[in-house]
Amino acid sequence: MEFSNTLINWYSNNNRSLPWRETINPYHIWLSEIILQQTQVKQGLPYYNAFIKQYPTVFDLANAYEEEVLKLWQGLGYYSRARNLHATAKHIAFSLKGDFPNNYKDLIKLKGVGDYTASAIASIAFNEVAAVVDGNVYRVLARYFGIDTPINSTAGIKEFKKMATSLIDSKQPAIFNQSIMEFGAIQCKPKNPSCMVCPLSQSCVALEKNLINTLPVKIKKTKVKIKYFNFLVCIDKSKNTFIEKRTSKGIWQNLYQFPLIESKKSLSSDEFHLLDLNHSFLKDLKFEYSLYNIKDKVHKLSHQHLHTKFWIIEINQLPEASVPIKELKNYPVPILIDNFIKAFNFS
Repeated sequence: MEFSNTLINWYSNNNRSLPWRETINPYHIWLSEIILQQTQVKQGLPYYNAFIKQYPTVFDLANAYEEEVLKLWQGLGYYSRARNLHATAKHIAFSLKGDFPNNYKDLIKLKGVGDYTASAIASIAFNEVAAVVDGNVYRVLARYFGIDTPINSTAGIKEFKKMATSLIDSKQPAIFNQSIMEFGAIQCKPKNPSCMVCPLSQSCVALEKNLINTLPVKIKKTKVKIKYFNFLVCIDKSKNTFIEKRTSKGIWQNLYQFPLIESKKSLSSDEFHLLDLNHSFLKDLKFEYSLYNIKDKVHKLSHQHLHTKFWIIEINQLPEASVPIKELKNYPVPILIDNFIKAFNFS
């Protein structure tokens, strides 16, 4: 109880003013939680505001085209979150007639909603006693209680969930959950936490045993794969270009890109010249090419690093499936492509 009261008292004096904390509307809370998965508040806040403005209700989001949702999401990464967001909005709007599930058991059945998100929505919107465990909570509990069980192990997930459940204030579950998450975000930070002014410092095991920099423990990630991408940026005399939609599962599903050739290594101009460039849109067409970036642009994803080159393909006329360059801004694209479009002079 002392642990819970200390966190709640700290929160009442130190919490950040954020729009999703000023409501118990489950749509707003769900939207914020999906956006903040894998995303810091500073980055996610403008996206939350943009989504609320463009889609003020779950019905507005449900009735949107997926490409519009992906375009608004552009730059946040982990695009499966946006696709799941849209699919769940349609389920709630059309199958549940706009009524959000009001308990953990039903919330966790929603697409894109896991234990943490279901607990957050259930507690904050419906005051259910459901303990949240996110990265911030793992860190606070691991340090304060000196737990070295890996947080991304099966045993660790169970242990920390059980501990969080035992600590939650049953009379104030929403406030407690927000308190411990906020405490981890701005007080018990991953690096350089404010231990000297921490209200829990007198009983923190990690501080006592000098384990602040070693807790929480996390099993090393799988080896990062390196891939080599070659994008073909076509430009014809009429200022048209060619883009394609990634329909296969994996990174950037349903986003658009310039035609892509993967290679086993970074290609020089001479090596690129030896490639078979008879893509369907280039077959039997004459063109000239040049390399935009001599040095690879490295785009880092969670499990792979993309070493990328953009090859400018100049051609007289592209097929009818091409799109005007001025319309590129209307298509949802990966941030890697978006950065190129903004930097490259198509004139």
